[in-house]
Amino acid sequence: MRLFVGCAMWSHAPWQGRYLPHPLAPKERLKAYATWCDAVEGNTTFYAVPSKATVASWAEQTGPDFRFILKLPKTITHERRLGDVDGEVRSFLEAVEPLGPRAHTLWIQLPGSFAPTDLGVLARFLHSLPRSHRYAVEVRHRAFFEDPRAERLLENVLTAADAEWIPFDTTAFFRSPPTSNAERETWTRKPRLPRRTRALTAFPIVRYLGRDDSARTVEGWRPWLDPVTAWLREGRSPTVFIHTPDNAEALLLARRFHDDVRARLPELDPLPDPMPAEPPTLF
Repeated sequence: MRLFVGCAMWSHAPWQGRYLPHPLAPKERLKAYATWCDAVEGNTTFYAVPSKATVASWAEQTGPDFRFILKLPKTITHERRLGDVDGEVRSFLEAVEPLGPRAHTLWIQLPGSFAPTDLGVLARFLHSLPRSHRYAVEVRHRAFFEDPRAERLLENVLTAADAEWIPFDTTAFFRSPPTSNAERETWTRKPRLPRRTRALTAFPIVRYLGRDDSARTVEGWRPWLDPVTAWLREGRSPTVFIHTPDNAEALLLARRFHDDVRARLPELDPLPDPMPAEPPTLF
């Protein structure tokens, strides 16, 4: 029984010297982050395929059970919309090969224009992927959340490929108007979609967006505590990512979410103590 938690990145200026040691060499930042969280979103791979040497350094900084949820490049998902991308997929899989089992799930984030009429394309794409990896899909077209038939058809496509549906829960964020610059910027960029709490596989993934006010973030994730606890009791192993607009407290909040689930499920092992931001002193 294990709940994995993480953030949208492993290096963030507001964490330095506060939660993580500062200064840290680039090849030590992920190692420090991995003492706080045991999963991370691989958002950078959406914009560029990393070199094998870079990926090898990620593997060196993390244990074998650390989870990377790696986003497929936008050339595959957004520019070519899953069509005629065999070469691009092959290049991406070769690049991330040094991670081994740490490349826990490959994340197929589709554009908001990817509609129920495109499900045939998704089905063919998933069928073409090698079974050596686990896959999860994030959709943003409202029909998948509001039209029961579209929802059922998508679930059928995913289930046939043993792929998960990643929900991005922004309901708490959009509950009231923004109050900070970071919130105002996020307000214009993030999707407004209904909350979805149904898991399709043994490895559910949740992306949750709170507010810059930590208390409001904690209050907003309460609807997730029951489903995540239930998944663990069912033998599933979920991964939950905690976002806020500025992400200043995201490291602490990810661990707080784990603590909140463990309060309901005491047999869940606690997370290890994180690396201190400052070295111990004699006095």
